[in-house]
Amino acid sequence: MRSMVLDAPRRPLRPAELPVPRPGPGQLRLRVRACGVCRTDLHVVDGALTRPKLPLVLGHQIVGIVEESGSGAGRHAAGSRVGVPWLGWTCGECAYCLSGRENLCRRARFTGYDLDGGYAEMAVADERFCFPIPEGYPDTQAAPLLCPGLIGWRSLKLAGDGERLGLYGFGAAAHIVAQVARHQGRRVFAFVRPGSGAARRFALEMGAAWAGGSDEAPPEALDAAIIFAPAGELVPLALRAVGPGGVVVCGGIHMSDIPSFPYARLWEERVLRSVANLTRADAEEFLALAPRVPVRTQVTSYALEAADQALDDLRSGRVRGSAVIAIP
Repeated sequence: MRSMVLDAPRRPLRPAELPVPRPGPGQLRLRVRACGVCRTDLHVVDGALTRPKLPLVLGHQIVGIVEESGSGAGRHAAGSRVGVPWLGWTCGECAYCLSGRENLCRRARFTGYDLDGGYAEMAVADERFCFPIPEGYPDTQAAPLLCPGLIGWRSLKLAGDGERLGLYGFGAAAHIVAQVARHQGRRVFAFVRPGSGAARRFALEMGAAWAGGSDEAPPEALDAAIIFAPAGELVPLALRAVGPGGVVVCGGIHMSDIPSFPYARLWEERVLRSVANLTRADAEEFLALAPRVPVRTQVTSYALEAADQALDDLRSGRVRGSAVIAIP
């Protein structure tokens, strides 16, 4: 099968013909139709996430068709269309798993990091972490629901119910979260790279009530803010933008160092917290909600062999919405 393989950090992906994988117990083999390209993939390629399985097939926003089931796998019939997210396996027996916090499982394995992912014609996945894709979404439009959508949904829940929501970094996750937040009756304030007129226009097109540079103050105090850009220097700015009791959520798996800031930025019961991974409950909730909003994803499609170009475009801020690898 055609695949794009990472042999070592900071090296281009290698086109390779790999054997068709066979599903083990509890696994499914999927024919990949589309796979989203994520900033987390960039962190793996660039060496910021330091312990990937190597060689590795990247990709954790997989949309595929079930072709074969391993022993004991019976939740999804052959021919079903399912999605595979970042969280690919958990132990099911630790204190975190048993308390509904499987996203914190110490033995968890992640798709496109510990497990080969979707930059390939075929993939295998634990059927427990495969989810039916809602009808009405073409494959490429469905792929971003599986990471920007799911992580954005978890971030939004942890941000609380405040009406004035700030989104720092208006890319794949923010353009989905903005739609969900507006559906919930919130107002969205978008913070983009200073001087990026295209990003500002995109945020306004997606329903933001205001859009400005990340170095600007919003026109009114926020109830909550979510930081999707992996830039630690945004944390003090977001804390300054939220009012007393406001919540700032860091939505990325990796972020540059947060600079020191005066305690006054955090005082008055402001909250700073991170989001780690996702749970199956998050996936079930969001994939049921997305068609009701309805969430409409903006995507730029790439051929499998152009995966490096997709990563470079994402790194350079040239992607509007989400980048997705389409595999006919």
